[in-house]
Amino acid sequence: MRDALGAVQSVLVLGGTSEIALATARALVAGRARTVVLAVRDPEAATPALHELRAAGATDVAAIPFDALDTDAHQAMVDDVWAAHGDIDLVLLAFGVLGDQDTFDHAPEAAAEAARVNYVGAISTGLAVAERFRAQGHGTLVVLSSVAGVRARRTNFVYGSTKAGLDAFAQGLGDALADQGGRVVVVRPGFVHSRMTEGMAAQPFATTPDAVAAAIVAGLEKGREIIWAPGVLRYVFTIMRHLPRPVWRVVSAR
Repeated sequence: MRDALGAVQSVLVLGGTSEIALATARALVAGRARTVVLAVRDPEAATPALHELRAAGATDVAAIPFDALDTDAHQAMVDDVWAAHGDIDLVLLAFGVLGDQDTFDHAPEAAAEAARVNYVGAISTGLAVAERFRAQGHGTLVVLSSVAGVRARRTNFVYGSTKAGLDAFAQGLGDALADQGGRVVVVRPGFVHSRMTEGMAAQPFATTPDAVAAAIVAGLEKGREIIWAPGVLRYVFTIMRHLPRPVWRVVSAR
């Protein structure tokens, strides 16, 4: 339950080793969050993050096993978190894979697996969380989408298409929860300097995990439903999404 000042007190991070997710968790703990659960593929690997969150002021921290591909286990995982920690104020859906378009072009099975992680896994966990929000009468689901989903680039259109689906799902879920106590916030970062993009040429308006986290926290405080990071991308993609396709083919090849 949020405190008397409306601050988030408990957080579940789906994809708890994401640099953006951990930066956001740290920012929330710097506020009033005291319970943080990291759902990760390898809980042992999250030990340093747990120590860091405790040092920052969190009093109830845990890492639990989570596999985005194991949709049969998602409902039970969510139920277990609520049973162990009570109401959860905020869930951050931060898992996903970038992949490589050239690999996808020659290995359709790899593309299909990326789609299952980025989209199917998000539907499974998102709906399980939404049901809990309905039952407790409150809760915020923050979904890490991407500007790549606003209009798919030819250089990473498989990834972009999964983010487009995720973005649409999140907005629809937000509409469904609007009169039931819950809400969904879509985050659309641009190029983020992180492990995922290491070795790649930076795109214009590149940002960092800490900057995205700051945008998320600020957006939550302002009641935003869509958060662009950095904010200028909102205006950039207002133009980009309306470019004629022949022009977009050229632009998106860069």
